[in-house]
Amino acid sequence: MQGQSSQMWFLIYKEEVRDWLDEPLATNYKSVIDGLENRCQIQILWQGAVKEYKLKIMSKLHTFQHSSEFILESGDSFNSISITYHTYGTLTSSSKVIWVCHALTANSDVADWWNGLFGKGDLFDREEYFVVCANVLGSCYGTTGPLSEELSEEQRFLHFPLVTTRDMAKAHILLKNALGIDQIHLLIGSSLGGQQAQEFAYTLKDKLTKLVLIATNAKHSPYGVAFNESQRLTLLADPTFEENRIDGGQKGLKAARSIAMLSYRSYDGYLQTQSETELDKVSDFKASSYQNYQGQKLVNRFNAYSYWFLSKAMDSHNMGRGRNSIEKALNEITADTLVVGITSDLLFPVSEQAFLAEHISDGKLEVIDSIFGHDGFLVETKTLEKTLINFLNK
Repeated sequence: MQGQSSQMWFLIYKEEVRDWLDEPLATNYKSVIDGLENRCQIQILWQGAVKEYKLKIMSKLHTFQHSSEFILESGDSFNSISITYHTYGTLTSSSKVIWVCHALTANSDVADWWNGLFGKGDLFDREEYFVVCANVLGSCYGTTGPLSEELSEEQRFLHFPLVTTRDMAKAHILLKNALGIDQIHLLIGSSLGGQQAQEFAYTLKDKLTKLVLIATNAKHSPYGVAFNESQRLTLLADPTFEENRIDGGQKGLKAARSIAMLSYRSYDGYLQTQSETELDKVSDFKASSYQNYQGQKLVNRFNAYSYWFLSKAMDSHNMGRGRNSIEKALNEITADTLVVGITSDLLFPVSEQAFLAEHISDGKLEVIDSIFGHDGFLVETKTLEKTLINFLNK
């Protein structure tokens, strides 16, 4: 009798999670369920398994293939493009769609890199939301980029064409349409992601309800361009970079990331996290180790060619290009907009967010006080969560 009960509950369990669990996972649970002694234990396991695996399996990795020509802003084109993206939740007629635009070296798995907002139990971990995050053109996480094998040799490595933030938004609008999404409830992006989000919002008009722009600008600054150019010079200083090979430019990439960290953090942030306690120390400083660690960490997961072209995409950002003026372009954004700045951000100072909030027709500015610089949007998630809750509930 117990065996029959176990089998019955397993069948119920398997039916409920059919869309979330693959067969090996179900088989593993079956071996556990068969060893339990009563229906109550089985039901508890079933409910726990659904809760535990629902988020993991419902976070799905997909690839969208656009098989037609994709023309870039420069006039260059791809015969076709691929876009890798993650979705979280189930898209229904009542879903509130949240679209995330990621920053320079991030990927489409937003629940992995923006914990505190999109992880398990976080603000956007709710059944009414359907979350989409797509990897950008030029990256190395599955979307068409400099190392993509489907490209001809004339478009690979350093021959990859210049991609702008406007091109990135154009590609993601193709994906939005392919997914059958009409209205986006919330579009959110920070840094390079915020630049993309502006272009996205400009095109969407009233098909976007709310917009959140964090630590970003309407036009990339001379200071930001100079930082990016300095990083590109380190790539060029690595003789392997111009050899156009998969592992090319790794030493240059490590140095470039070290330079970038100085723009992402702040004096006070380094003082708090990298200060020495040994009075007699003359070498092997914590800050030195940290710079090396961060540089190698990026080398282990990224490539120099994507870094080169994504930094150029950031430099290209200018909402006013071809639109008479930056102010007029921003005024065309109709979504209810929250712009968030960080007090210690050297790369995207608060004055740039104030400009956005002033010229977007329904823009509001909030400033987060933090010592962690530009990366404050990843560190100060509790403060950011409160700011977002106030904005979403108003």
